[in-house]
Amino acid sequence: MPLKPLSLARGLATLACALWGAWPASAATGPAATIAAAPAAHPAVGRSELQVDGLRVVLSYPTAAAATEVDFGPFRVRVAVGAEPAAGRRLVVVSHGTGGSDLPDHDLATALVRAGFVVAQPLHRGDHAGDTRDAGPVAFERRPREVSAVIDALAAHAKWAPRLQLDRVGVHGMSAGGVTGLALAGARWRMKGLIDHCLAHAEADAGFCLQGAVTPAQQAERRARFESARGAPESALPEALLAWHGGRAADAAGADPRPDPRIAAVTLAVPVAAIFSAESLARIAIPVGVVAAERDQVLLPRLHSGHVLAHCGRCVALATLPGAGHFDVLSPWPAAIAAQVAAGQLRGGLPEPGFDAAQRVVAQARIAAFLREALR
Repeated sequence: MPLKPLSLARGLATLACALWGAWPASAATGPAATIAAAPAAHPAVGRSELQVDGLRVVLSYPTAAAATEVDFGPFRVRVAVGAEPAAGRRLVVVSHGTGGSDLPDHDLATALVRAGFVVAQPLHRGDHAGDTRDAGPVAFERRPREVSAVIDALAAHAKWAPRLQLDRVGVHGMSAGGVTGLALAGARWRMKGLIDHCLAHAEADAGFCLQGAVTPAQQAERRARFESARGAPESALPEALLAWHGGRAADAAGADPRPDPRIAAVTLAVPVAAIFSAESLARIAIPVGVVAAERDQVLLPRLHSGHVLAHCGRCVALATLPGAGHFDVLSPWPAAIAAQVAAGQLRGGLPEPGFDAAQRVVAQARIAAFLREALR
């Protein structure tokens, strides 16, 4: 029997929030994983933090100060904590994946700092390593506004405002952070798009559609919830499933679809993207670069990265990492964390054996070069 609209809305909204597994905060055990440090020829990476309306934001930036190795939980990075920044830089805001943090993207932040950027990494409210209560659509809808709030705060900051040029800002998004980046580029998504995608591709894209459903009974229940919406006319669906999020609606005048016109370029790594409408992807008017992982089983490349590249004329492929899984685009995790993350994935949660980490470095350099060119 089909669910009634209210039951359908509650059931599918709850379901969607469970589709993205968290990086367990409790897994901060075991030996520290050392994240690659910049050679001596490069400026050191400074590190400081801001609070933006309760949102913790990590800043990385070029500095003349000496860097030292510092442990943050299970990660060891070479940074100059609290150092004075160098002047006059462009900004890139990095949006982490579900249940993530700044640390697995520190190698990328370092590459961006070497390219002359200041990097801001907000820990998205209700969707980071210490708190995943809003993971999924609730956080998806809020993330772009959090990025804009970070830019606003830096524009008003006594130290940072004189050092930053904020008329043209870059955004990078990994996995769920891809929703942040695409929405800020002007693409639009809605819950019905997620449901339609999973009705059509639940088996092929099981790492996404059945995320967190690890037993046969859980998977059957998930599929049944999707099926409850099959064939229902939009007039019978609750507004929560039909409401559009992300970019601005199209109009006859061809208005800029970006919700924040300061966003001038976006890069994506293994993004959540199948939920975005093809029509809104086609309206993106700023440059977007995409990095995919050849063996990504969490977000099947042809249905996510491929969806972006098929419909967005301003989007280009920067790299497809040969032999890489979904999490191979990030700095390597300690084994204890990698195992706990993998346990929450239906498939594809572990690093791929034989993946050449040098390919990740190449991809990071291409991201930095793409943003440098786009934000000149």
